[in-house]
Amino acid sequence: MSRQRRKALIVLSSAKVLPLAEPTGHPGIPTGFFLCELGQVLEEFGDDHDFTFVTPDGEVPQLDVNGLALPWHATGRLLSATARTTVEGAFRFDVDTYRARRPDLVARRAAELDLAYRYLGNIPVSAPLPRTDKEAVALRDDVVAAFAALPRHEYQSIPRIMARHRDPADEFDLGEFDFVHLPGGHAPMVDFVDDPWMGELLNTLHEHGVLISLICHGPIAMASAKYRVDADGGVRTTSDHPFAGIRLTTVPKYGEVGFSRFGFLKFPGLRTRVTYYVDEALVDAGFKVEIAVPNPGAVKVVWEPDARVLTGNGPQAVDEQCEALRTHLGDTTRPGAKRSSA
Repeated sequence: MSRQRRKALIVLSSAKVLPLAEPTGHPGIPTGFFLCELGQVLEEFGDDHDFTFVTPDGEVPQLDVNGLALPWHATGRLLSATARTTVEGAFRFDVDTYRARRPDLVARRAAELDLAYRYLGNIPVSAPLPRTDKEAVALRDDVVAAFAALPRHEYQSIPRIMARHRDPADEFDLGEFDFVHLPGGHAPMVDFVDDPWMGELLNTLHEHGVLISLICHGPIAMASAKYRVDADGGVRTTSDHPFAGIRLTTVPKYGEVGFSRFGFLKFPGLRTRVTYYVDEALVDAGFKVEIAVPNPGAVKVVWEPDARVLTGNGPQAVDEQCEALRTHLGDTTRPGAKRSSA
């Protein structure tokens, strides 16, 4: 008898516009999820897991073109890769030369794009910003065309999968998932936060012992853990939830401000700021936030065993986070863990 495949849940943001606090009155900028915070999970667990992809509202996610920049794929070498790119970009820039000097990063990104085409189907790609990486802009048309040639996949909403889980006649069972992974990019700042259904999903997964993995801006979803939604759709809030006070890591404010001054968020000639900072919002929500200092590009991964919550602080942490995820999935003593019969 063939071995039964395991299951993993992937929750992607479907937000496509990120509001800005400054410039005043700005309509917001194109945004999406970062593939580099998802691709390694698909690579690492795709051989033995079937993935279910959902978004908060059931709309298709959007890939952020900014997350295709090669330095993001350098993982633990993020800071040095970014510095070298900045130096080269200050002079005459040749795309082919730039790529030829980074064959390992080009190959990793190509492999992750192949996984995205395989698993995600026809999804949009965000428009470039004034400070978007030049090489990523050069790649964008090819990526857009590759996605456009694919069939459109269905993305269930969180309310939909919760309704299925609660329906005795439906075989869908959240307790059958080994883990859930929530990638970042700035998009989760829009639709992962202050969402009662996100809170209900996280609490239900915890009740079934499912490991919860969040990376970069993805941990902002934990600010929704205070919510529960009953069978009739009634929403209540509670400070006495199972995640209260746990340790998390995420993007630090000082790193985000840096991107608002020098990175792809920056509008030349204008002060650019997001509407809030994820680390501050999580502290306000009662969590203990640990950040990498003084280097926002350093790797930091935090594991909370009682809550079974694993967080990483950005693309630089994704490999270490996958290793930790594999390690902690080896714990078959978790509540609700499925054991195969002999």
